[in-house]
Amino acid sequence: MDALYLLELAINGAMAGLMYALVAMGVVLIYKSSSVPNLAQGALTMVGAYMVLAFANGLGAPMWLAIPLAMVAMFFLGAGIERVALRRLAGRPVVMILMMTLGVAIFLEATALSIGGGSGRPLDIGISDDPLFLGPLLLNRSYATGAAVSLVLFVVFMLFFRTRRGVVLRAIADDYTASWSVGISVERGVALSWALSSVVATTAGVLWGSVQTVDQGLALLLLKGITVGVLGGLDSIGGAILAGLLLGILESVASGILDPMLGGGTRELVIATVLILTIMVRPHGFFGREDIERI
Repeated sequence: MDALYLLELAINGAMAGLMYALVAMGVVLIYKSSSVPNLAQGALTMVGAYMVLAFANGLGAPMWLAIPLAMVAMFFLGAGIERVALRRLAGRPVVMILMMTLGVAIFLEATALSIGGGSGRPLDIGISDDPLFLGPLLLNRSYATGAAVSLVLFVVFMLFFRTRRGVVLRAIADDYTASWSVGISVERGVALSWALSSVVATTAGVLWGSVQTVDQGLALLLLKGITVGVLGGLDSIGGAILAGLLLGILESVASGILDPMLGGGTRELVIATVLILTIMVRPHGFFGREDIERI
């Protein structure tokens, strides 16, 4: 196979992987802040994209305004989910919280299906369909934009967790009881992590919605986000970036080689295989702490 073609697959895959890392960042952000495994991140990504469409198409707001308005709305939605559904479970076994996040995901997906219908809706954020030319290589412009946004958010959150508020959130994740005992408002900290995660989900939803239209299929990004998060380490944002790069390259190159022989479907096979092997061999991922439990 042509080496130039494989290089093109690898670069486009790396950029797509960074977009997967956007979904993973939401999962990591909540786990890093509260030790809560979040299965609702895919549904929040979908809802964030629908929220942008609601402001843009329903209220007639220009896209440059619809996106920040949707982020604000999702910020409060995330905080509301924590307040209504999760706060009363603080200190309970992790499996109960895990099931609650799954229930939230199912509720959000069913609500979106009821209100938005099952057909895909285009989301035009002004990114041209024309490819980027890097010498003889053709690169996906949407993936390049998404990769750049992912790297910017990576830097933002790395800096955030060095602030006083970020350190407080890490303390909450380490020990709820100890945090309460020294006067930290655990409830507000966990609510903030859900709110920020919902804003990140909106960013991912906008970028992926512009690539593949907005429908319930966006919620399926949870599998790739979870895989990236587990591979990188559920409490490591830097790990999510590295894992996204590696997974995107592996997925793209493997599908480019195997799809013509097997008739397609190898992308999902690669994702599932990586997730299973990671949990079996190194459940704490590349950079996660070894006391992370298998989920």
